[in-house]
Amino acid sequence: MLKNFLAFLPDMDLAFNIHDEPRVVVPNDELSRLVERAKDARMSVATASEPPKNQFSKRPKDMNNGKRVEEVKTTRFNRFAHQGTWTHSRLSCPPDSQARSIDENPKDNLTAYAAGDLGFVYNVTAFSDICNAPSLSSSFGFFDRPNAFNLVQELFPIFSQSKISSYQDILYPSPWYWYGKVPYDSDRDVAWGDKTDSLYWRGSTTGGFSRNGGWRRQHRQHVVGRLNEPGKALIMAQQEQRDEQGNDGAVWGPKTVSRKDYAELMDVHFSHIGQCDPGDCDAQREFFKLEPAADQQDAWSHKHLLDMDGNAFSGRFYAFLQSKSMVYKMAVFREWHADWLQPWLHYVPLSLRGDEWLETIRFFSSSEGADGKKMAKKMADEGRDWAGKALRNEDFEAWFFRLLLEYGRLIDDNRDTIGYPGP
Repeated sequence: MLKNFLAFLPDMDLAFNIHDEPRVVVPNDELSRLVERAKDARMSVATASEPPKNQFSKRPKDMNNGKRVEEVKTTRFNRFAHQGTWTHSRLSCPPDSQARSIDENPKDNLTAYAAGDLGFVYNVTAFSDICNAPSLSSSFGFFDRPNAFNLVQELFPIFSQSKISSYQDILYPSPWYWYGKVPYDSDRDVAWGDKTDSLYWRGSTTGGFSRNGGWRRQHRQHVVGRLNEPGKALIMAQQEQRDEQGNDGAVWGPKTVSRKDYAELMDVHFSHIGQCDPGDCDAQREFFKLEPAADQQDAWSHKHLLDMDGNAFSGRFYAFLQSKSMVYKMAVFREWHADWLQPWLHYVPLSLRGDEWLETIRFFSSSEGADGKKMAKKMADEGRDWAGKALRNEDFEAWFFRLLLEYGRLIDDNRDTIGYPGP
């Protein structure tokens, strides 16, 4: 992944996080102090310097003498695998945020990201900002018991493939994508009109380690359980209403319906139970209807594909976008492509609360009107087209190259005078 541009980078050590979970979270007061110091001191020096020089500093002659870096037997990292992480994860949130509230049961700041009676996600950045959502402490697996968690609470240059909003890891394109670990076989895809009109997902209970019933507080179990539960759900429907002047008219509003009437729209099931103590594994096998493991390429027979976080980011997302199907995504973990992919254009963002799930899928698959189906086909095409332009291996490499050029400048002793002056 580095080989095509390695020759243009300076000598530098890079610390890559091989775990799924991020590692760096700096307390808010310390983070704010560092940002202000950078604004007051470093920025003034940089703007006052001469035109930048397009050259890194020379490699020190004593680089390999073994004395430049002092060896230590201690580590800055603390290990919290299989333990709750919410208290640590919210440290970088502002003191007045919902996540740092001292109230007993603070409410999520839904107005920051959700719209309408059902809470459709209109701001993905705000939705994935854990400072807005204290409910994540008891509904998202990473905060319950992550499978691995090695944490440092000071600025430390760790390169990670994804992170939670409150973490300060440096994001880079995942080699998982670059190597095509989840391939898309176009020969096995089918035309839009030949696909089954249902939401499809198969996977395992990754997301956190379950102990003492912890799976009830983890996101994948919540999503799969709610999409398959009996009972009632909400959709949007036109309803007659009389205004203040006594005139009758139709307005859109939530309507309670039976989930069984829309059961054919859902094909979302676990195919494997794991990351749990024996008792919790048995409980989940009893609670969930397990389906046989499926080939990844079987997904292309469905119009609607669900993608969601596991222990961290989901490695299927790009393959889904490359397909001729429409993608729905529930993600709290952030990746490098956040500014490149647009929700409601390339994919449908879903909340973790789930009040809008059924209505979203019903709208894009309903035979009651043609608008939803037309929009679904258009979104599937837009996502596929953009993936072919912006999510290729050369795109990963170009983005990574620019990231490492800037990182090389930052760690150079002459960082304030290094830069590209222009043609």
